[in-house]
Amino acid sequence: MEFIAQNMAPIMFASLIIFLLIGYPVAFSLAANGLMFFFIGVLLSPYSGGSINLAWPLLHALPDNFYGSRVMSNDTLLAIPFFTFMGIVLERSGMAEDLLDTIGQLFGPIRGGLAYAVIFVGALLAATTGVVAASVIAMGLISLPIMLRYGYDRRLASGVIAASGTLAQIIPPSLVLIVLADQLGRSVGDMYAGALIPGLVLTVLYMSYILIMSIIRPNSMPALPLEARTLGHGVMSLLVALLVTLAVSYAAYRYLAPAHGDNADILGATAGVLFIYIVAIADKRLNFNMMSRLAQQVIIVLIP
Repeated sequence: MEFIAQNMAPIMFASLIIFLLIGYPVAFSLAANGLMFFFIGVLLSPYSGGSINLAWPLLHALPDNFYGSRVMSNDTLLAIPFFTFMGIVLERSGMAEDLLDTIGQLFGPIRGGLAYAVIFVGALLAATTGVVAASVIAMGLISLPIMLRYGYDRRLASGVIAASGTLAQIIPPSLVLIVLADQLGRSVGDMYAGALIPGLVLTVLYMSYILIMSIIRPNSMPALPLEARTLGHGVMSLLVALLVTLAVSYAAYRYLAPAHGDNADILGATAGVLFIYIVAIADKRLNFNMMSRLAQQVIIVLIP
């Protein structure tokens, strides 16, 4: 009894691992493990030599802690289920698949193009959902079979997917940063501002690694074959569309600046993005042929 009381923490951790290995869901495993060891801790408290201070009345504080000021009424933690829901929507609606396919077509002609696409989409999904599981599952199910089909090294493909999926831990809106902000008593905006640059640097480092490996081991990450490039060419058309977007955004900013002040830059950028999005949809629906298919697909998929 005394041995268990003195080593409660490692035993609790080991039992959690056992629950997870058996196959119980993570949420139920955490809750059941915590309650079970609370009961054990209360029973073993007399044998702990003062290291365990648990009593049955503490259990009465659980509902108040949950429904009181700690969880349900906490505006910061309220963001977590919404970002989680957004990640599920991206995964189930097929938007992540369309995004990965489009970016893969964009980077396809170069060596390691699919790896670049996975990292880029991982950063975008991280910046959209903040949910690691949504990013890793979406990219793993979609991109891994494609990368293996076109001759990518297994270790490289799985490593790129796992690494880029975890960008959601640091790139805002990261759920981890939301929890840290609540625990540290800082604003979520401060946490996001502090994590944005490291997240982008990490993304660049991942892409730099792919660039180096494509030079050292070119056979481990071949370019997409011509028959797989279903959207054809059209990078120049995409660059022209980007320049048009910047021009419209700047013109809208200059027009709105006298009336809206500091908000004019946001409104101008929104106007430019909406303009090019409407043009891309009209060009695709009405067959104006102003843009290449690649430019159309990139704009239509990326902007939403």
